[in-house]
Amino acid sequence: MADAQARDEVVRFTSDLIRIDTANRGGGDCRERPAAEYAAAVLAEAGIEPTLLERTPGRTNVVARIEGTDPSADALLVHGHLDVVPAEAADWSVPPFSGEVRDGVVWGRGAVDMKNMDAMILAVLKAWSRQGVRPRRDLVVAFTADEEASAEDGSGFLADRHPGLFEGCTEAVGESGAFTFHDGSGRELYPIAAGERGTGWLKLTARGRAGHGSKVNRENAVTRLAAAVTRIGEHEWPLRLTPTVRAALTELALLYGLETDLRDVDGLLEKLGPAAALVEATVRNSANPTMLTAGYKVNVIPGEAVAYVDGRYLAGYETEFRATLDELTGPDVDWEFHHREVALQAPLDVPLYARMRAAVEEFAPEGHVVPYCMSGGTDAKQFSRLGITGYGFAPLKLPKGFDHQALFHGVDERVPVEALHFGVRVLDRFLRTA
Repeated sequence: MADAQARDEVVRFTSDLIRIDTANRGGGDCRERPAAEYAAAVLAEAGIEPTLLERTPGRTNVVARIEGTDPSADALLVHGHLDVVPAEAADWSVPPFSGEVRDGVVWGRGAVDMKNMDAMILAVLKAWSRQGVRPRRDLVVAFTADEEASAEDGSGFLADRHPGLFEGCTEAVGESGAFTFHDGSGRELYPIAAGERGTGWLKLTARGRAGHGSKVNRENAVTRLAAAVTRIGEHEWPLRLTPTVRAALTELALLYGLETDLRDVDGLLEKLGPAAALVEATVRNSANPTMLTAGYKVNVIPGEAVAYVDGRYLAGYETEFRATLDELTGPDVDWEFHHREVALQAPLDVPLYARMRAAVEEFAPEGHVVPYCMSGGTDAKQFSRLGITGYGFAPLKLPKGFDHQALFHGVDERVPVEALHFGVRVLDRFLRTA
């Protein structure tokens, strides 16, 4: 079991990693190597040989394998990313890369996304080294670069160029799952991710006839683009339930004593109250316009206008997503994928999910574990290219008032020390028997 030293180390590792600025601004503007070297040094101290890999100088990944006791068992991948989104220091109560521990809370960018999980992994492996523990199955541990952008320098690079490092891996656990969700009525929910919507970031291009801003122009590219963007933004996507979302709704309805009528999902979501936030973003595809670019002078009608849209689609519904975008953009606007990744769906009737549930329930017996689908995506998408089924499992026990999902990419990102202690105990319990 994770000892007192492991509980101290998970706090220290989290703080140390936060102090290493790995802000990923996109376009290759990030340097994860110092954080990768930190993680590699801790692994080496635990007697585990790390491999450091780069596609681009400074964009470093760390991979290591821990041999299990059952050579016939498939391997399990445990992964976390080292990069974080940028932070504007002026908006924060504390410097975002200080890693300050104040009043029982660790502050800084990455405290929940996801240097806390990186620290938990390292703390568990250090504890195992002291205690002589070996897992049942081989564990492959990966700390990746570039998750907060395209993953081309991170998990995508590892999956495409170094698949041999993941030989035998059939399942994986990574970010965003097994955290406390307070429903406002005293219940504590612990959602475990068993699916992700696909990523469809779109570039829309409207072309028309350039001309003087004072003249009549029936082929105005800006007008054409604006009309398409409005249609996309106002579109009501139809209800589409994947197995994970269906299971989530069913379990939540039973927990709240509601009739499990999935013919009226919107009505059920209203009755679930705050708990609806766990599923409401994943009962449909979505497309949100986010960026517009056109023109260079107010009295010149440009010949081209461009927009970007954050599209997401559920497993099994990418074809419908594409067809809908064809219809909404119309004949005067072209669209293409600016970035695309697959949607994921993971089974719930498997031993790994049962073991995740059991590990949470051992340390949070008052909680209720439920499955859910992530509205966004993680490195699990890239690792799925290797036939690895991914789950979100980064356990945290959070007090009331800590909105876990709002802290992702948010101002004053932070994590309670006690949440880290809980997480390292749960992760230790799970990984020993996974």
